[in-house]
Amino acid sequence: MAKNLVIVESPAKAKTIEKFLGKDYQVESSYGHIADLPSKEIGVDVENGFKPKYEVSPDKKALVKKLRDLSKNAETVWLASDEDREGEAIAWHLAEELKLDRDKTKRIVFHEITKTAIQKAIQTPRNINYDLVNAQQARRVLDRLVGYELSPVLWKKVKSGLSAGRVQSVSVRLIVERERDIQHFKPEATYNINAEFSNEAGKTFKAKLPKSFSTKEEAKDFLNKNIGSIYKVSDLETKPAKKSPAAPFTTSTLQQEAARKLYLPVGVTMMLAQRLYEAGLITYMRTDSVNLSQEAMAAAEDEITRSYGKEFSKPRNYATKSKGAQEAHEAIRPTDMTRHTVNVDRDQARLYDLIWKRTVASQMSDAQLERTNVKIEANNHNEIFTASGEVLKFEGFLKVYLEGHDDEDTEQEGMLPALRVNEKLLANGITATERFSRPPARYTEASLVKKLEELGIGRPSTYAPTISTIISRNYVEKGSFEGQERNYTQLALKGNEVKEEMLTENVGSDKGKLVPTDIGIIVNDFLVNHFDTILDYNFTAKVEQDFDEIASGNEDWTKMMEDFYSHFHPTVKDVEKNADRESGERILGADPKTGKPVSVRLGKFGPMAQIGDAEDEEKQFASLLPEQNIGTITLDEALGLFMLPKTLGDYKGEEVEVNNGRFGPYVRFGKTFISLPKGEDPLDVTFERAKELIAEKEQADAPIGTYKGEPVQKGVGRFGPFIKWDGMFINVNKKYNFDRLTQSDINELIEDKLQKERDKVIHNWEEEGIRVEKARWGRSVILKGKTKIELNKDVDATKLTLDKVKALIEEKAPAKKTAAKKATATKKTASKKVSAKKK
Repeated sequence: MAKNLVIVESPAKAKTIEKFLGKDYQVESSYGHIADLPSKEIGVDVENGFKPKYEVSPDKKALVKKLRDLSKNAETVWLASDEDREGEAIAWHLAEELKLDRDKTKRIVFHEITKTAIQKAIQTPRNINYDLVNAQQARRVLDRLVGYELSPVLWKKVKSGLSAGRVQSVSVRLIVERERDIQHFKPEATYNINAEFSNEAGKTFKAKLPKSFSTKEEAKDFLNKNIGSIYKVSDLETKPAKKSPAAPFTTSTLQQEAARKLYLPVGVTMMLAQRLYEAGLITYMRTDSVNLSQEAMAAAEDEITRSYGKEFSKPRNYATKSKGAQEAHEAIRPTDMTRHTVNVDRDQARLYDLIWKRTVASQMSDAQLERTNVKIEANNHNEIFTASGEVLKFEGFLKVYLEGHDDEDTEQEGMLPALRVNEKLLANGITATERFSRPPARYTEASLVKKLEELGIGRPSTYAPTISTIISRNYVEKGSFEGQERNYTQLALKGNEVKEEMLTENVGSDKGKLVPTDIGIIVNDFLVNHFDTILDYNFTAKVEQDFDEIASGNEDWTKMMEDFYSHFHPTVKDVEKNADRESGERILGADPKTGKPVSVRLGKFGPMAQIGDAEDEEKQFASLLPEQNIGTITLDEALGLFMLPKTLGDYKGEEVEVNNGRFGPYVRFGKTFISLPKGEDPLDVTFERAKELIAEKEQADAPIGTYKGEPVQKGVGRFGPFIKWDGMFINVNKKYNFDRLTQSDINELIEDKLQKERDKVIHNWEEEGIRVEKARWGRSVILKGKTKIELNKDVDATKLTLDKVKALIEEKAPAKKTAAKKATATKKTASKKVSAKKK
């Protein structure tokens, strides 16, 4: 038995630390929190100082017993969870639940998992920081109270099954307000003037007029003024300039840059960073500090000098600017500056490369530029054209890295030919192009994080779970706007004639950006109307500051809770009693056939349109299409929904019908359902068009080959081209020519897929009908029939026994709930029948 027991929160971290400690140390994992508030009750005693009721979850009891037994036999127990509020709370719960002896318990912290850092931590232990624990408790308790008290109000006043959260609801508000700004935006057209000139040496370059014109007539008048003009360089200014590198990464800036450069969602970035940290490759990844330690700066200086030369090195300190920056961590950086690349999976390696380049670049010299500004005048009018360009004189940090940006309009300056004052220029062409002002951009995950950080809402550990929560609750979704064509005018002066041309552009394409759903908008409006304090940006930021004060030991957490709850709870009760039910209803007008009112609102199964009022016994209902929403649908669009389903005729002895379903519009051919292509209106589908779609479907379903005697089909789905064999769908990547798949290609695709399926299986108890498989993002899943139980990523599935898996199935399978629901449904049906008889 080892003399020293070290407890960390993840098995990956445990494995890395074990390499640095001798045989006298045993490293074990707590797999995150071992205790938390109960899941089926509020778990907070609001009458007695908001005391939380912590409990060990059933799936952690065996682990707690194991750690308790190990701790009793150890001479010293080292609590080595992360040095942030969650990590401190984990250490505290371990000390409490394992009943650790204070005299033999030591708390150690480190910002990187390296041998030096671990040994230094063991030489400098400390006690549990109860100020950090209390700050974590305050956040957990306040968010529990908000969620548990607001959610039932939403069930009664909006729709059952809804939930609310403090930071999540404010995030949804930001997205809803941005969407309304976009809907209310009225684009304004202006005409921008661009020209191409040639100098005396015949070199061409581009210039522009620094102002625009409001109307086509003004733009045309200006172009006419340039007929026969003679141009020359009236002024030329060349001056040195420089670019400085960006600061090293914080959690927020890493998420933003990984989204821009690697196209990674915020949650995936944090998962990859967690793995790099636990493998000892980077420092702690939840931080709002841009500082580097003196050791890190010295290591960067050595590596820059060795790899690029002394002139490229410039050590720098950066100041943290984010609102309410708190933790005493370093910025996110590599633990070893000499390690340019790492031998890990592709996405981790790409993220490490980004972190290494950003860190090293932050300690490099400025890029030295020469910027030239040119003014060009005409002999017959007073407007001045301008051109600018820059030449890179010394790369500096640009040799390694350049920060990305979200501004789509940013133009990179190019190079200009050699020019001199009074040099004559020839105009090759001048254009006046109609350009429309743009509405505010929808939030991406990364830009939402940036906004939350600017407002002081949330902290590094909260950004990713906040975004995943509002998406999983269906308050927000990733947009799939294809955009639409818009005409614009371009006037062009060539020679002595101005010609007009009508061009088209695609506008409004916004794939992958955050868009509020109907239910998200309705819940937001209800909360803003009745709980304006909770949804107030300044209030939410003030709460974060209060947590910071508690963490610093300057504020009592129970006093903060009392101040909050004394105002919050009475408001909840008042709204619950007096507020009207909210469905987001909009009256669109009257049905021209019947004169009955036409409205849209949130129904039991989602957004719906209705003809007739609440008292009308013959009222009609129709579901909105996926791309429609309550806030913007028109009367004509709503009336069109009631024209479905529409029977088109009989074909090959089967009825052909067009309709709208849960996943969009479709054509039904007997028992075959064929989705309409994106953007095709079901009301425009004719019988001939339906037959075309049926023929395409039949052709797509025709076998293209066989494998082991079973036919192989191919098709294109929402995730791209695929082949189908024996009920299995197999994606076809760009390596293959999808239009000309050979039998060899088919064999290879199926065999690769079968091998991947075999590699996924961790346990397979065939007699029990139970399997444990690898799932996405490092997790595992238990499968039995239709029961699917996802395990936390901290669970080592290879160590699961059949008895343990059976216990998890028994505990988490929804059999009892289903039975209870059926019983309730039976009672309701019987009750309805009785009511009907009475009537």
